[in-house]
Amino acid sequence: MISQLRPKIIYSSDYDIKFFGLEKLHPFDGSKYSKALHKLRQKHGADLKSFIFEHKQEASFEDLMLVHSRDYLLKQLADPRYLASALELLPLALLPYRIVDMTILKAMRTAVNGTIIASEHALNYGLSINLSGGYHHASADRGEGFCLYSDIGVAIRRLLQRGLLSMDDQILIIDLDAHQGNGLERIFYNDHHVRILDMYNQSIYPRDSWAQTRIDHDIPLSPLASDDVYMTLLQNSLPKMLADSARPAIVFYNAGTDVYFKDILGGLALTENGILERDAYVVNTLVQAGIPVVMVLSGGYTRESHKLIAESVSYLIQSYGLDYLEDSKSERPNEQA
Repeated sequence: MISQLRPKIIYSSDYDIKFFGLEKLHPFDGSKYSKALHKLRQKHGADLKSFIFEHKQEASFEDLMLVHSRDYLLKQLADPRYLASALELLPLALLPYRIVDMTILKAMRTAVNGTIIASEHALNYGLSINLSGGYHHASADRGEGFCLYSDIGVAIRRLLQRGLLSMDDQILIIDLDAHQGNGLERIFYNDHHVRILDMYNQSIYPRDSWAQTRIDHDIPLSPLASDDVYMTLLQNSLPKMLADSARPAIVFYNAGTDVYFKDILGGLALTENGILERDAYVVNTLVQAGIPVVMVLSGGYTRESHKLIAESVSYLIQSYGLDYLEDSKSERPNEQA
């Protein structure tokens, strides 16, 4: 039960993925997380502190085991050649696992914990944004597409484990990354209390036809879909999903910015305004329906990605955070006293 809407941004200084410059060989901007936070600080100044929850903790092995197999975590992910393939950075195959683990894998485990924190906050206060996560290609025993751990999958299983959700609760995943979220579809293939809306460019990776059969609301897009085409389909599909769902307990929103027209991997044609309109529409629709929302960042392969993220998060702060900010300011003298 949401007591009062209090938007929260979950962040860690360990989110950025830096690996001695090798990360520049991949189009993914591994520093977009800290860059997005910097843009938000420029815009909101000291007020941003009221909305930030910073953490340093990684998801535990036990958390990861809620979704992933032991062999995958201990054997496959300990093989630099496997990691090089899954992360699409072939030079990693030549480096010791320990170094890769303490840089790239640690950042991703920290992001998984961020989504866990965000999910718990959303259940209590309605809206949270993890400034990382959205690793929707990772499945139980396979990493691919720059995704090694399923943060949304782990967060859902963790909520169930702690009794914060029950198997009778309906959980929604709204995946608006440009790529099909095949990992989540594989993880929850037989778990039909989880319902999935996936809207993606059907002409690009991963084209996972078996996983596609698990999508409850499947919206394959043609390449170069524009703002108008995209929003018309979304505005027709999201209300149908909500109408078909029995009072969802929580929604995980995968808000990939790789739908941007400059993105070299997404193959779609949304503008800056189109992405902001998309994010605003999804979150507004869910908040107005009284459904807790967790937003994660997912893919985005342009140098503008962090700016697009910051614009959407700033909109959410301005839309849903002002009352909370005023309440926080009015409480500060009492706290000091």
